[in-house]
Amino acid sequence: MRRFRHTLAKTSMRTPLLWARHRNFREGDAFTASYPRSGSTWLRFILVELLRGEVSGFRNVNELSPDVGEHAHAQTLLPGGGRLIKTHELYRSAYKKAIYLARDPRDVLLSEFAYQKALGVADDDLDAFLDAFLQKGVNPFGLWVDHVNSWLDAGETKCCNVLVVRFEDMRQETEKTLEQMMDFLGVPVEAGAIHNAVENNSLEQMKQKEKITPQRASAKGRFIRSGSVAGWKDKLTATQLERVEEYAGSAMIRLGYSSVAPRSASLQEISA
Repeated sequence: MRRFRHTLAKTSMRTPLLWARHRNFREGDAFTASYPRSGSTWLRFILVELLRGEVSGFRNVNELSPDVGEHAHAQTLLPGGGRLIKTHELYRSAYKKAIYLARDPRDVLLSEFAYQKALGVADDDLDAFLDAFLQKGVNPFGLWVDHVNSWLDAGETKCCNVLVVRFEDMRQETEKTLEQMMDFLGVPVEAGAIHNAVENNSLEQMKQKEKITPQRASAKGRFIRSGSVAGWKDKLTATQLERVEEYAGSAMIRLGYSSVAPRSASLQEISA
């Protein structure tokens, strides 16, 4: 049944559902957007703690920063009566302001593969999964390449006010990156508050929070995984890496990812 639902969600039957979900937005709303398995849960936990001033857990984060379509009764967290809404969808014209969290597709691939295997919707064949990831899609949100390009194009054409953040940069310079995000959201915050929010939502803290509130989407009891950076170096073969670059290389370059390792790029460079 889980495999059937997973397959059905990748068909055109989602179209009316998407229409229904993308209604009743406010001018002050902002979105945290990302392709799945890119670190958006960690990001939302920290942002909610900073915006709300209370310790984040799965229950209050899902209520205060809900998925698109579940936002009707979300509380105001942003200036101008805005809400913080999560989306994994490709860019849509209804999105006017968003933080787009990008992650190296090679790590996204491995995280999604492990996650879907644990859920029982993917077989133990990385090569087949890789081909689907690059050319067909492995979830309802399309190809990683199309997802990235849709959001980068929206920012460059000024269709949406987009702050592009790489997961790797957030991991390396977490507090600095969060300062830029809070400035983008128009919410002043003290450095000490950011430091505390980061400490309260470390990987180990996140895993403990999942134990307290197990998630429906948890795979074998785990939704929070390792959040590794460049873990692909030890797990993908040269042939697999060549295939990734063949299909996703241009989008990787747009985000500043090289064939060897992500280079250090500022948020201004990426979102310019």
